[in-house]
Amino acid sequence: MRANFIFSEVWIGLRRNLTMTIAVIVTVAVGMALLGIGLMINSQVSSLTGYWTDKVELSVYLCTKNSSFPACRNRGATTEQEQATLKQTIQQMPDVERVEFEDQAQAYKNFQASESNRLLLSVTKVEDMPESFRVKLKDPDRAPAVADSLRGQPGVSNVVNQRELLQSVFGFMGKLRNMALGVAILMVFAATLLIGNTVRLSAYNRRRETGIMRLVGASNIYIQLPFVMEGLIAGLIGGVFAAVLLIITKILIFEGIQTYMAAPLGWNTVAGVITFTMVIGVVICVLASFITLRRYLRV
Repeated sequence: MRANFIFSEVWIGLRRNLTMTIAVIVTVAVGMALLGIGLMINSQVSSLTGYWTDKVELSVYLCTKNSSFPACRNRGATTEQEQATLKQTIQQMPDVERVEFEDQAQAYKNFQASESNRLLLSVTKVEDMPESFRVKLKDPDRAPAVADSLRGQPGVSNVVNQRELLQSVFGFMGKLRNMALGVAILMVFAATLLIGNTVRLSAYNRRRETGIMRLVGASNIYIQLPFVMEGLIAGLIGGVFAAVLLIITKILIFEGIQTYMAAPLGWNTVAGVITFTMVIGVVICVLASFITLRRYLRV
């Protein structure tokens, strides 16, 4: 009998404040979806950083005929003697783990595999590709120091630190993550205010019923329970909508770019993010309802 009464009160409260309840659900859904997207981006950045940290290399490019780099002006292509001397110099560095030579044919093959611009592929020839040394370091953090020491060596046209190229990508994704998390925090704050106003309005509309319940000796928990359950239901529905939005985001965005990602975002991670955001959404709604009742409902 008591359970039927509580559920009937919950239904009455949701029906009376339908517009506010819908606003709470939408706000929670958007806020939790943005929070989830931020967590998914964070997971993607972390996995990519971990994957590429061990694979970062230095590319030491050699001078070619008619090279436009300042270090190669007024001289021809790097000679075999200079190549041998440079390789020995690199191998003797304490921070170097491995050195591999890439000739023009291999460089052209790698270029064809990574380049999608057909026009550029059609006008590029094997002899246009520079030869280079691929240097694997023991400690990737030492890459800038090693690169500086190799610049200016005879026969070296340019030294590229691959980590610097990746940092721009990671930096962009990090900013995108921070923006999503920032907007999510604002939406969570807005949801908390909406839930508080909804509970206050519901408590005011049912002040006569709660007064009667107090007169007949009902406990505070028994009186507060219908209002808290309204917040729980709104948070749960909002969490479900957020989960749907996160699944759509995974399919349309993360699945679309996973061909360019060496460490794609897995569904296990998405499931964990969905579970976390649903729990957070429900907890926020329940706490907001409970705190608002303790402050504004005299029971």
